[in-house]
Amino acid sequence: MGDRTFPRRLNEVRSVDPSPSDLQWIQDNPDYFGSLENMNMKESKNSSTSDQLQAATGYVIGVTSIFAEHILSHPFIVLRRQCQVHHNGVWYHNTPFTLVTVLVQLQRHQGMSSLWKGIVSVLMSKGILMVNETVISELTPLPKEVTRHSSPRKHLEHLLLKGLSYILATPFLATSFIETIQADISSDKPGPIDFIKEGLSRVMGWGMPQTTRLLPVYTLILPTAMMGVSQYVIIQVARATMLSSFKQREQEMRDKSTSVDGKEHEESLYNKYFPEMMANFAGNLLADVLLFPLETVIHRLYTQGTRTIIDNLDTGVDVIPISTNYQGFFDCFRSIIVEEGISGLYRGFGALILQYALQACLLKFSKYMFEKVSKELNTPVSMPPVPTNMSQTPPGKQRTADRPNQPRQPEVAGQQQQRSQQPQASYMEQAYRNQRR
Repeated sequence: MGDRTFPRRLNEVRSVDPSPSDLQWIQDNPDYFGSLENMNMKESKNSSTSDQLQAATGYVIGVTSIFAEHILSHPFIVLRRQCQVHHNGVWYHNTPFTLVTVLVQLQRHQGMSSLWKGIVSVLMSKGILMVNETVISELTPLPKEVTRHSSPRKHLEHLLLKGLSYILATPFLATSFIETIQADISSDKPGPIDFIKEGLSRVMGWGMPQTTRLLPVYTLILPTAMMGVSQYVIIQVARATMLSSFKQREQEMRDKSTSVDGKEHEESLYNKYFPEMMANFAGNLLADVLLFPLETVIHRLYTQGTRTIIDNLDTGVDVIPISTNYQGFFDCFRSIIVEEGISGLYRGFGALILQYALQACLLKFSKYMFEKVSKELNTPVSMPPVPTNMSQTPPGKQRTADRPNQPRQPEVAGQQQQRSQQPQASYMEQAYRNQRR
């Protein structure tokens, strides 16, 4: 009776019917590197985050550079302009060392706000220049923008557009200049509406002190347009030269690194934004240095006949009136050479040195930030160690990455149990056959 139970038990083991609940998937070995799809998703997510971070960093640093150029530099512009029109001053302030005592005295008696006077009118005058260019380009065929591939005629027409915009903005530029040099303790602080009214009255001749020394606007438009166009040309030439040298050096470094490791490296954040900032800095510095004598003459013509009272930069304590009697541009230039010498054309040059020294420090800080952010963004992602001996993998085993399209085979739970009991069933069947023999 015990002999008959062996085949019945064996048949019971073999006749297990699979049910849907018994289906189980064979768990393959986890892929060592992760699936290809997950890797692509991670790479795309990291690249999008990196692009957003680069754009945000470039925007912040760009706004910082504009803030440094127009806001932080304004006190030095005020000092420079006051020195340029102070024709009777004992100190020329050609170096920044003589301005230290003056700055201390001005801050002690008037406060630091006195160095930011007229900043609203300066920004409004720049906006008027931009509006003039846009309106003239819309009403005339003069191009507002040109490239290096444009014809010489297009470049000349573009310069003519710049000149016309400066001609139309000359009254407002003169009014803005007066607001930046007049002493706060001798007059009320003008507002934006006062700036517009005074500019229009300078054109019409209304509301301004009618003296024989006040120069008409038509004698100022040609020097103003000449200085504005010259400044624009110098900045663009210096900027194009600097950008060309930066690109050439970057291309040489990229070719050198490609020839070493055989891979083409992406453009870093430093190479993407810093050359533009450096080119603008060099262009503005070169233009201000070369046109400093011309600027001194024009600023004195702006001030003549306006009865302006400025801070006395010899002491930094009291104020003095400005009274000149120039007949025009050439008469002013000749009078400065005869009465004050060549150095008279460079009054206040020390303030210009301080201005660009501050901008150079901010540029150095921006360079450090660019390099640090670029280094953080280009840091390689740490990967798990790769097994050195790949031959240790069993011949029947394959990694999931080697067979991505191979479907996984379901296995019945009963078959798993049958496989686990197969040695025992084989032994019992062999014992039964021996007993029959």
